[in-house]
Amino acid sequence: MKLDPETEARIEEPASADAVREARLTPAEAVEHMRIRVPDRGNRKLRRVIERANADPQLKGWWHVSNVNAVVRLEINDHSWVHIQIVANIALKLLRRLTKHGIEPSVVRDYGMTNEDSEVVVVLAALTHCVGMSVHRRGHEDWSLFLAEPKLRELLDGIYDEPDRTVIVSEVLQAITSHRADGEPLSLEAGILRVGDALDMAKGRSRIPFEKGQVSMHSLSAAAVEEVLIVDGEVKPVRIEIVMNNSSGLFQVDGLLKAKLRGSGLEPHVEVIAHIDTDDEKRLVPEYRLEI
Repeated sequence: MKLDPETEARIEEPASADAVREARLTPAEAVEHMRIRVPDRGNRKLRRVIERANADPQLKGWWHVSNVNAVVRLEINDHSWVHIQIVANIALKLLRRLTKHGIEPSVVRDYGMTNEDSEVVVVLAALTHCVGMSVHRRGHEDWSLFLAEPKLRELLDGIYDEPDRTVIVSEVLQAITSHRADGEPLSLEAGILRVGDALDMAKGRSRIPFEKGQVSMHSLSAAAVEEVLIVDGEVKPVRIEIVMNNSSGLFQVDGLLKAKLRGSGLEPHVEVIAHIDTDDEKRLVPEYRLEI
């Protein structure tokens, strides 16, 4: 997944040290350098939403507190603004690949809206899907709903009139609640967020427990994923290609990603291929195709 150079550089730094260092900043220091970047491709509504998000200290404050709870207090994987940026870019790329192949977004099919409106839903869902981590890890999806609803209306004020604004807000909230482990996405956009969130696995997002000495299948497999690519598929419209440095990364694919793909609504449209990018491991597992 190719991101802008600033985000790539941020991800390349040691995961645990950088995430904890950022979490230890004062709130003002932490939010000062946060800036979400996604390719708007002429989508003026999306551009305005991103501009407003980047100028919103409350939204950024939630991202900061979420990361403090995650990496300092719970010592789990990164929940910083970088996670938000990556999920937003992955989700947007998934959506655009699907629409390129004629897959109709739910807000187009059900409400007569446009693909551009679908992009707004997907990106807003990425921006707000885990703000509830600022309250608590347990039930954070519900806390995210509670916090996000008034913020979504604020971000969309003047961009959408009623009742369209309520439609967009409702679709975003549905995506947020559906990204949980037992979620039930009712729209393509919600399924995209659910899968996009799971695909933030490259460059060792979950290495924080591993680097703190908490060795488990979760931490080992997270450290094994080198890169996630989203390209045109051969069997299905979209291919998700996961490059690993050893076969323990298959746990991320077969154990975690598979659970998020099932029931997402993306199963007919997405194929997942994993392969190991070292000569020794290639003899053991040359390629793994996820059966959904």
